[in-house]
Amino acid sequence: MNHADDLFTSAVAERLRSQSPLAARLRPRSLDDIVGQQHLVATGAPLRMLIEADRLSSVILWGPPGTGKTTLAEVVASTTHRAFERLSAVTSGVKDVREAIERATERLGQHGRSTIVFVDEIHRFSTSQQDALLPSVESGIITLIGATTENPFFEVNAPLRSRSTLFRLEPLTVDDITQLLQRGVEAEGVSIDVDALALLAQRSGGDGRQSLTALEVACALARPNIVSIEHVEAALGTSALKYGRDDHYDVISAFIKSMRASNVDASVFWLARLLESGDDPSFIARRMIIFASEDIGMADPQALVVAVAASQALHAVGLPEAQLNLAQGAVYLASAPKANHVAQAIWTAREDVRNGADVEVPPHLRDSHYSGASELGHGVGYQSPHNDHVEVKKVEEDYLPAQTEGRAVRRSPYYRG
Repeated sequence: MNHADDLFTSAVAERLRSQSPLAARLRPRSLDDIVGQQHLVATGAPLRMLIEADRLSSVILWGPPGTGKTTLAEVVASTTHRAFERLSAVTSGVKDVREAIERATERLGQHGRSTIVFVDEIHRFSTSQQDALLPSVESGIITLIGATTENPFFEVNAPLRSRSTLFRLEPLTVDDITQLLQRGVEAEGVSIDVDALALLAQRSGGDGRQSLTALEVACALARPNIVSIEHVEAALGTSALKYGRDDHYDVISAFIKSMRASNVDASVFWLARLLESGDDPSFIARRMIIFASEDIGMADPQALVVAVAASQALHAVGLPEAQLNLAQGAVYLASAPKANHVAQAIWTAREDVRNGADVEVPPHLRDSHYSGASELGHGVGYQSPHNDHVEVKKVEEDYLPAQTEGRAVRRSPYYRG
């Protein structure tokens, strides 16, 4: 490519950039321009040192949307002396992966130049697509940069994950978002009310791209006037609440732990978060039923009745009205006394069985309804609590297997309520 071609390509790229969405136009071109993630890109931080030395090995960048994963990859692309290939897990197949690897192999063999392959949304790659990358990552033909919003321990193959360094990107703080929005306001050439800017920063959910998208919409609604709170509220109404698979597990965990801690307000808040994010309400109800037995048990047996009733009400009424039933159930479970004796009893007993405790049924407890059972000793000596036909009495006899020498020792009593 000659000098004229370079200038033409550069001019086209600049024209496309000027017509891109605000978030794309403001994408940082250097590490110093990146907002947030100081644990990774501050002076002396490990990732920054690797990028600046051009010694980056295969990495997986994991974090919520709009936190800078693609930005970091693009900064690497603009600073590295290595070749840089981009693949999108949404549009690339196994054929595209193999072609990229072939180019990298040829480049290394003919020119001694190594290749970085950036795979955006790597969690969308199938097992076969991820497997296609593995030999080249392992041999060093390519250096992989994978970006994912989902927990890589769920979504990235273990062999590929074990050959990569995991860097976790955190949601941007309100101060980070404010700094980003101020750049956006300048780029858009508008004025914005201080309260409107603060609202936009607070409602961003730590997502820089979403905040800039909302700002761009607000600016379009406001022109030629100052961007006000009303414009921001209207723009935010077009922004979807962030919620991925990892968020699902984190939020349900927060919901359960809040009820366990008897924090009613937090329980209701996390329930609201689950519902607003479109989580399956049947899943929420099932978790509440489990919680009633696992964390409350015999401390308040009515808790199980309430949880089951909330689940039945959900199926009878449906959302949005069933939010009231779920909320009532969550408040009851959070307010109830807590005890996990039932859960500990069954967990311990099952562990004993798995570990080899004696499981033979004592002869006097065996089925004796058939002819010849007594000849086998089955049921012989059994004392029914109803034998006196007046009141049920506790009978002192063995109801657990005998403890055979050499077998695992049972840890009963299991229930310690």
